[in-house]
Amino acid sequence: MRVLVVEDEQLLADAVATGLRREAMAVDVVYDGGAALERIGVNDYDVVVLDRDLPVVHGDEVCREIVEMGLPTRVLMLTAAGDVSDRVEGLELGADDYLPKPFAFTELTARVRALGRRTTAALPPVLERSGIKLDPNRREVFRDGSEVHLAPKEFAVLEVLMRSEGSVVSAEQLLEKAWDENTDPFTNVVRVTVMTLRRKLGEPAVIVTVPGSGYRI
Repeated sequence: MRVLVVEDEQLLADAVATGLRREAMAVDVVYDGGAALERIGVNDYDVVVLDRDLPVVHGDEVCREIVEMGLPTRVLMLTAAGDVSDRVEGLELGADDYLPKPFAFTELTARVRALGRRTTAALPPVLERSGIKLDPNRREVFRDGSEVHLAPKEFAVLEVLMRSEGSVVSAEQLLEKAWDENTDPFTNVVRVTVMTLRRKLGEPAVIVTVPGSGYRI
């Protein structure tokens, strides 16, 4: 899942991003609304975690732009204003969910995951294919009943492949969904991660390389 965190309190923004990355999400961070609109114009995000009171361009305007562009991106609005009228106003702007500060990180993560599921066709909460069972919420993977321990990026790559339901996923698509914008697109990080993932999942291999196209399960 690709997430953009937009928050002018840099310590909070960085802490949220670090936590979401530990949950196997690809996360970019910006600290004002103008930078947010620039990123949204370049990258495809599943979810934008958006502070409402932002410098340069207000969070309300960022939310309006996302809605007017017709993007499938879901918006989770964060704000210190927790009154019912503030929540209603945020939702009427086009936000998909609203979380007042201070918040529990576990709740933030659960809401981001729930919104991320709404950017694609509905799938079961636990993904199963070719003897693999993947639970995104518990961050657990089993192969033929045996648990497989994966690093966050390995988990993220496997989740993207599982959600493709047998379709081929290119290396560029994996890079887009599982890594943030600071990753060099010319590195072999995708190939290395897939190789490690294959080894951990064991034999017979379930990740198939489609020459010139990408990977599928």
